[in-house]
Amino acid sequence: MEPDHPARSRQAAQLTGKCYTPAMTLKSAAFFALIGMTLLTVLLAVGFIRDVSALSAGAIAAMTLLKSLIHLLASLSVAVFLFVFYKAQP
Repeated sequence: MEPDHPARSRQAAQLTGKCYTPAMTLKSAAFFALIGMTLLTVLLAVGFIRDVSALSAGAIAAMTLLKSLIHLLASLSVAVFLFVFYKAQP
């Protein structure tokens, strides 16, 4: 099967008045990314709390806790960026 040509897609949309591939706005894309990043940040926060508990019990090394902290801070910074980006969209 041959992929559709963009010009044909535009012509079909103009003829029918409907677009079969609805466009996602930048604001909605930023919102979906923010939701996904928030879920990932919560998951990493739970993992960090688990690692703190395991470190206090002597089950893991301190480097594992440091690695978990770095992942949590990186995820949190991306989540904050996406939140600010989402709020800046009109």
